[in-house]
Amino acid sequence: MRIATWNVNSIRARTDRVEAWLDRSDADVLAIQETKAKDESFPFAVFERLGYDVAHFGLSQWNGVAIASRVGLEDVQRTFPGQPAFGKPGQEPVQEARAIGATCGGVRIWSLYVPNGRGLDDPHMAYKLEWLKVLREDVRGWLTEDPRLPLALVGDWNVAPEDGDVWDIDFFRRNGMTHVSAPEREAFAAFLDEAGLSDVARPYTQGEKDYTYWDYTQLRFPKNEGMRIDFQLCSPALAERVTGAFYDREERKGKGASDHLPVVVDYRD
Repeated sequence: MRIATWNVNSIRARTDRVEAWLDRSDADVLAIQETKAKDESFPFAVFERLGYDVAHFGLSQWNGVAIASRVGLEDVQRTFPGQPAFGKPGQEPVQEARAIGATCGGVRIWSLYVPNGRGLDDPHMAYKLEWLKVLREDVRGWLTEDPRLPLALVGDWNVAPEDGDVWDIDFFRRNGMTHVSAPEREAFAAFLDEAGLSDVARPYTQGEKDYTYWDYTQLRFPKNEGMRIDFQLCSPALAERVTGAFYDREERKGKGASDHLPVVVDYRD
């Protein structure tokens, strides 16, 4: 089974590119983030024409997640249990469309768009850390109940867990930027150290400056000033089935590209 994850940064703006990529990639499952679409405006027909069933969760023109599968799509779940909502002080918290789960070909897959954090002292940072904490606790519960569960948490994590996962760690620290702070990295590491998941693409994608995201500004992509923030984290039962992985850098090139590329992992049956 080939599973891919891709933050497309607006599905309606990039429908043609996603369709062409699916046609040539041989992906069995594509987890999508940042669709920026409500359910009623998602291009279901395009995926169905290619033989994919689709589950989408979108509430506004922001966020939005989906799973497209040609190997079955069962037990669809919008949000994980206890998923935090966001509300500024004095405002009613609002649930955001950032997580959707489904069972595809016997694998439990979650398409995740982790909150950005925005700033080290921004209310969104506390929201991000709580969001990750609750998800981690859920994962530990799922794997305690079924240690052999084939589970994949895939998507845009908005965390660069190691210094080499950003183009210039000194630049990030000097400017007090998010994604590399100790609390964010600790929250990410807990999925590996406490929940027992594995970053299954890393052994296959350890080239110098091997990134998954480049900002559109300041010629970041031509200068390869990127970040590694998109991941497939898998349970032990699924990690042992990995046969290969790659980043499709071609999809960050050309007119109308997303600022992220697809992260692709192959699993044996």
